Amino acid sequence: MVSDNRQLQIKDIFSNQLLSCDHQTSLAEAVELMRQRRVSSIFVTEHGRIVGIWTESDCVKLNFNDPDFAQTTIASSMTAPVHDIQVDKTLSEATVKFHQLGIRHLLVKDQQGEPVGVVSLSDIVRNQGLDHYLHFRPIEDHYNRNVVILKADDCVSKVIEVMRLRKVTAVLVYHNELAEYGIVTQRDIAYMLLKPDWRIPCWELATYPLLQVRPKDSLFDAYRLMTAESIRHLVVKDPCSGQVIGLLPLKNVLTEIETAYCSELEKVLVQRDLALRKSEKNLYLANRIIDASLDGIMITRGDGEILQINPAFSELTGYQDYEVIGKSPNILSSGIHGKEYYDQMWAELRSKGVWQGEICNRKKSGEIYVEWLTIIAINEPYSDEVLYAAIFSDITERKNAEEKIARLAYFDELTGLPNRRLFYDRLSMALASAHRESHKLAVMFIDLDRFKEVNDSLGHSAGDELLVQVSERIKNMLEEGDTLARLGGDEFVVLLTEVKHMSDVVGFANKILEQLSVAFELNDICVNATASLGAAIYPDDGVDSETLLKHADVAMYRSKEIGRNSFQLYKASMNARSLERLSMLSRFQQALEHDEFELYFQPLQCLKSDRVSSVECLLRWNDPKLGLISPAQFIPLAEELGLIIKLDQWVINKACEKMALWRRQGSDLRRIAINVSAQHLCQGELATTVSNALNKHGLDGRFVELELTESSFISNLHEAKSELHKLKSLGISIALDDFGTGYSALSYLTKLPIDTLKIDASFVAKIPDEYGNSEIVAAIIAMAKALNLHVVAEGVEKPEQRQFLHKLGCNTVQGFMYCKPLSCNDWLRFYHAEKVIS
Repeated sequence: MVSDNRQLQIKDIFSNQLLSCDHQTSLAEAVELMRQRRVSSIFVTEHGRIVGIWTESDCVKLNFNDPDFAQTTIASSMTAPVHDIQVDKTLSEATVKFHQLGIRHLLVKDQQGEPVGVVSLSDIVRNQGLDHYLHFRPIEDHYNRNVVILKADDCVSKVIEVMRLRKVTAVLVYHNELAEYGIVTQRDIAYMLLKPDWRIPCWELATYPLLQVRPKDSLFDAYRLMTAESIRHLVVKDPCSGQVIGLLPLKNVLTEIETAYCSELEKVLVQRDLALRKSEKNLYLANRIIDASLDGIMITRGDGEILQINPAFSELTGYQDYEVIGKSPNILSSGIHGKEYYDQMWAELRSKGVWQGEICNRKKSGEIYVEWLTIIAINEPYSDEVLYAAIFSDITERKNAEEKIARLAYFDELTGLPNRRLFYDRLSMALASAHRESHKLAVMFIDLDRFKEVNDSLGHSAGDELLVQVSERIKNMLEEGDTLARLGGDEFVVLLTEVKHMSDVVGFANKILEQLSVAFELNDICVNATASLGAAIYPDDGVDSETLLKHADVAMYRSKEIGRNSFQLYKASMNARSLERLSMLSRFQQALEHDEFELYFQPLQCLKSDRVSSVECLLRWNDPKLGLISPAQFIPLAEELGLIIKLDQWVINKACEKMALWRRQGSDLRRIAINVSAQHLCQGELATTVSNALNKHGLDGRFVELELTESSFISNLHEAKSELHKLKSLGISIALDDFGTGYSALSYLTKLPIDTLKIDASFVAKIPDEYGNSEIVAAIIAMAKALNLHVVAEGVEKPEQRQFLHKLGCNTVQGFMYCKPLSCNDWLRFYHAEKVIS
């Protein structure tokens, strides 16, 4: 509990999303509004003034014998008057009012007495940091044992009667044939007001299967499960018999937090004066401990003597208070860090008053773990004594996940070869060595000829097998110190570090062409494959990585132009691609001027509701002569030509225009997602572009999500962070796209205001069959949930992939299984059809 002068106020936590309707509104219309906004209550107005409130629990009080009850006015069954509180009041004052009145909602008013929002008792307790109390509260003391269990064929009217008589918010339903329990809640009954039919079997209304807990589980585990799954009830089963013995509502969990909060508040208010007189130090320490009580905490004197620990300390280390109080913190030492490490830590702590970092410590069991540790120096008032508060959390699992993902950042998943990032690192080192020792090296591009035909005719699995066999043949030809890497698709690159004569490079290229001329066996089918090769030599064709790679690429394209299955060394005169780029530049600028670009749309499906939750817009170039051109072809060109920001601005403006139009037409889409280039973010104009588009089309920022890749943050993290905060101030949601495929992004997850992780399709492609890949996906989802991030899986093409992701707790999926990218008209037809079905 914090002291009065540091308490949060209502303005810090209330919701300004105030849903209301006129007193003459029918019950059915009001419930439809509640369903659209996904809220459990609605305020009732008369002549513009709030006069009552109607909640889901009011539905069971209605007279269902009246055939027209759904069309009666909401005023006939609302609760009045509506109690309110001013926005500048403290949470403590609000809590007292809640308990005095026996209610759970208060209307929030500003200093002029105008309604500005709503606050609930749940809002208050969730902001007190007291859910750690739930760690020590078993479910067996708090669940409802006398649960009503109806038959699957009982009609809905019986459910309503049971809810009214028993005064419960939900009942269980058992289906004998399925041997399955379902649940019907007040919200389900309320939504039936939209299509009332009280004679249907209640199983048609039930939600199943239900998540289960055991009596010995803690309320904290139950609370975390309910929060993660966005549900309000858990079934309690006997671990021995497997029988359902009760139901745990979210209300019971919140009541326990409320009890703890009110008890803590009362204790502080009663003992405050005594505590101030007895020792300001104890009150100060208590405040600091409670502020961070979800992490392990240790308070020590300046000489290191441990004064106090909290329950989380014991939970994490295994040591109880009587085992460590009075002793030195070195009882936790792992022996891994030397004296120099600790000397540096204390030097920083004494100079800055705070130290943060990773450290390895040892639990009582002997297990070594990694923790994120913050040490704060506390200068006592009216005393020269300095105390230290050490606050820590176990990050061992997160570190393991980081290492798994980091391995993927350096090697190609399919072939096991170094990827682009690792190749660039090795090329940089090789160039430095070549410069020092004045010797040559070569960079050689290898691109398979007509690889697309193999994929199209034999399937992607055959194409993958061909890439693996090609990589094995070339790898077996390498000398020590050489590197073969896969840059993507069917494109490989070789670094030859020991080049004495030009003939060495020509000879190696001829050996590759000879090796690839032997037919490949793919699923009992013999396939012939050829390749186009191009090479550049250091220092003759370039002295830096970028120039050498560019010139090797030019030489490789020359090989394709002269008929494929050949090798070319770079010559300045052959740079035909430069002319191609100039031609493409002119066409590209004309395309922007003549509106040849078009937005396609791909929906994202919520795994919990099976409904369209949002949509991603994708750019296509509709060239009058060439037809639709893929972004994979023109986006890199736009970046090279410096036109990517101009293209970004066009996309953002068009996407906001479409979303604003759909919202006016009644769409309830949550967001439209827009891919944004790294250049746009780094140049610091992205927030201005988005703000202008929102203002132009009258669109609220909360309906827009920007997707950025990890490369967006590499060059300047500070500037990127500043720009993202400007976007967040506009209400924009931020998604990290292609997660795990590029630079390590884990450090950004806590430093940048990211809301969503999008798992790259390359990870999803081989789940759940490939064990290592499935583990990585599970690790990413678990880490994201721990950081309270929304998770989207891209490239979902199979039902088993969707089922596996749903089991892991993934929030949303996107891919061909649900829907391919669609033109605007096709998307609108698809969306309206989905709405009709849902």
